[in-house]
Amino acid sequence: MLIAPSIGSAEDDTGSCDDDGSVFNIIAENDLWGNGADRHFTHGTRFSYVSKDLSEQCRKGQEPGLWEKFRGGVQSVVPKILELNTSRFSLVLGQSIFTPENIARSDLIVDDRPYAGWLYLGFGFMAQRDEEGKVLDMFEADIGAVGPASLAEYIQEGWHDVINTTDPEGWEHQLKNEPGIQLNYERKWRLYNTDPGSPGLEFDLMPHAGVALGNVFTYGALGATLRVGKHIKADYGPPRIRPGVQGSDFFVQPDGAFGWYVFAGVEGRVVGRNVFLDGNTFEDSHSVDKKNLVGDLQVGLVITFKKMRFAFTNIFRTEEFEGQKETDEFGAISASFRF
Repeated sequence: MLIAPSIGSAEDDTGSCDDDGSVFNIIAENDLWGNGADRHFTHGTRFSYVSKDLSEQCRKGQEPGLWEKFRGGVQSVVPKILELNTSRFSLVLGQSIFTPENIARSDLIVDDRPYAGWLYLGFGFMAQRDEEGKVLDMFEADIGAVGPASLAEYIQEGWHDVINTTDPEGWEHQLKNEPGIQLNYERKWRLYNTDPGSPGLEFDLMPHAGVALGNVFTYGALGATLRVGKHIKADYGPPRIRPGVQGSDFFVQPDGAFGWYVFAGVEGRVVGRNVFLDGNTFEDSHSVDKKNLVGDLQVGLVITFKKMRFAFTNIFRTEEFEGQKETDEFGAISASFRF
């Protein structure tokens, strides 16, 4: 889910409204960038567009658009719900691909997870509720398809042909077509331990809590991220594909300012449903017994410069189902461009 950093004065590390803008993100996650294995959550791609800050302080007297009219109507009914310091929306297109460990086998591997894909469109809303950026709300609604309609089979087989590696032979056993609806909410609390304007390294700690509801994923999550570097207030961590430790899909930083930070994050999830392990919701399919407690550890590096942000994250995930032989490791690469 996505959140806006605070919009302050020109001296503020986050930049001013003039430094703000829409952001386009490209995110790719793959096990090739982890331990090199080709299994389980094997690939994910996510594109997102994030609007600039739509709050009154950054509209500079412009006539209200569709979003401002909608917000005003809701606020007149429930005044407190949209009393926000910043507000943004996002549009998302994503795909995730899952396979068993041995993709060279063409038979049904009953004790390993199913072949599956998830193709979705999403709409997100981001809100900062205070000027200092200490409370951040993120909401995203996704709708899409699980099964052959996700195009996961064609994407993986085509990519493996391009890189001339093992052909996945078991896609005939993938989950059946099923519509997917997913609601995601997360809140972050940003705890500052250094003055952003002070010399030397900056660091902060961001606990978070979230919930996901839907026939694709249902879980509750708790976690935290620690960051150390320079100009770290420009964002809230690198963007990721769910489930996992989320950052912000955009950044706000004065043009020309060079920033960087290293980070480490953890998240624990209590899982009620994972269609990629439980199998199809409305008909019989291949499934395995999922574990109800799953944890992620991630470490990485983020660099911001002018209107660009680049990030690499290495993720370690505990076993997700009974009989899984070892933990998973994969990497995430993202590139963000402000315009």
